Amino acid sequence: MDTSTLRLTPCHSSLLRPKHFDLAPPTFTGFHTTTIAAKNKNRLTIAATLSSPSPRMKVSPESLQYPPGFLGAVPERTVTDGSGEDIVEAFSHLTNILSSKVYDVAVESPLELATKLSERLGVEVWLKREDLQPVFSFKLRGAYNMMAKLTKEQLDRGVICSSAGNHAQGVALAAKILGCDAVIAMPVTTPEIKWQSVEKLGATVVLEGDAYDEAQAYAKKRAIEEGRTFIPPFDHPDVIMGQGTVGMEIMRQMKGPLKAIFVPVGGGGLIAGIAAYVKRVAPGVKIIGVEPSDANAMALSLHHGQRVILDKVGGFADGVAVKEVGEETFRLCKELVDGVVLVSHDAICASIKDVFEEKRSILEPAGALALAGAEAYCKFYGLKGDNVVAITSGANMSFDKLRVVTELANVGRQQEAVLATVMPEEPGSFKRFCELVGPLNITEFNYRFNSDKEAIVLPFKKEAIVLYRILGDVFMGRYHTVFDYGNSRVGFAEAAYVKPSIHVLFASL
Repeated sequence: MDTSTLRLTPCHSSLLRPKHFDLAPPTFTGFHTTTIAAKNKNRLTIAATLSSPSPRMKVSPESLQYPPGFLGAVPERTVTDGSGEDIVEAFSHLTNILSSKVYDVAVESPLELATKLSERLGVEVWLKREDLQPVFSFKLRGAYNMMAKLTKEQLDRGVICSSAGNHAQGVALAAKILGCDAVIAMPVTTPEIKWQSVEKLGATVVLEGDAYDEAQAYAKKRAIEEGRTFIPPFDHPDVIMGQGTVGMEIMRQMKGPLKAIFVPVGGGGLIAGIAAYVKRVAPGVKIIGVEPSDANAMALSLHHGQRVILDKVGGFADGVAVKEVGEETFRLCKELVDGVVLVSHDAICASIKDVFEEKRSILEPAGALALAGAEAYCKFYGLKGDNVVAITSGANMSFDKLRVVTELANVGRQQEAVLATVMPEEPGSFKRFCELVGPLNITEFNYRFNSDKEAIVLPFKKEAIVLYRILGDVFMGRYHTVFDYGNSRVGFAEAAYVKPSIHVLFASL
């Protein structure tokens, strides 16, 4: 794509609005009802039956859920002519990205066609391979871009950051190259592979707190006490523009017309940086965020029109497990991003498998997030023949998580069903149970016991329903059976601990 002539577009241009929103279903599940408003010459809005949110409110991830692939959380924007400040900011963003020093440490990652997935979807799916960076993540771009601008005095005093892993490695590598001391605060739940990688780069690792917020509080306190510079993971202009170099590379590498770029979203630094560049040189390209359905801080913030705090956050995709998005990242996303797609853990795992089969590379869950969203979006809107890009943002996979990923990948592709049944504790019941399920293809059988949790019954495909009915109807319901149809890891976990005696089946379909 030719970017020799830069076309600047005001932040609030109507060109930034998605044009396919009317394809969406008129209602969503959840605490609110949404209607699609008519488009007029000034604006396209979404009206929701919501009371005015109070500032800095806490919300639950479950309060905003919609079908996989649906483009939700579309920011409400009015059309303006663009002020002088808008134009100045646009030039500033472009200048910062084009003059970034990230290539002192980063490589221009390849843009590769996912051949098998493209054939299956009927869409040209391109992978922006940020997992091939020296620290197996895009995060070193933003970290180095900020640290390279520090004064000698600041570098001599050292730096400190808080991170769940990938940002930490970026800061550690940047500190090593710039010759400064680095302290990294990480939650105690951080995968071993990540904190060990940080230590190998020469940084001092401090494991502090059960969640990121506690590690961040420790890092900021120590920064003040020791005079260190705190390097934020996403909410700083230099970090954001460093990540924006990914967007610059995509526009240079993509030779044909580009429909959309799918970006994983945690705190919002990557998507804000990409949007800051792409929307100014190619405003017709959609910038679409992708979040796990249980870690949707950006979607909820855009939905409410202000930053919110999640009352809980799912940790499966730990690289994007953020309770609150950044102030500056939210401002840019509200102005420039087209919306957010939500995906399940199973869909993420299926995308990890897709990339492995295509490229023989194993992405971490957050690294496969954008691809899961791209596939769901293309299916939901029936895209055919278009070019779409998904950022494969990281490959720092914990080895212990591979087994879970393998199991859920088949659930995500609806090749397996996960079932659980309550068996009466009496002589002969297990033998009778085996006779009932004997003719079906059972690939795995596990036994668990717990008396505290109930299960949820979820509908699925034909053969799973047959087994469900067999176990439920015979003995007049004495085999209380549930199964997970692949929408969430939560459903799987609950199905694995039903009272009083549980048999979990992976039935091949």
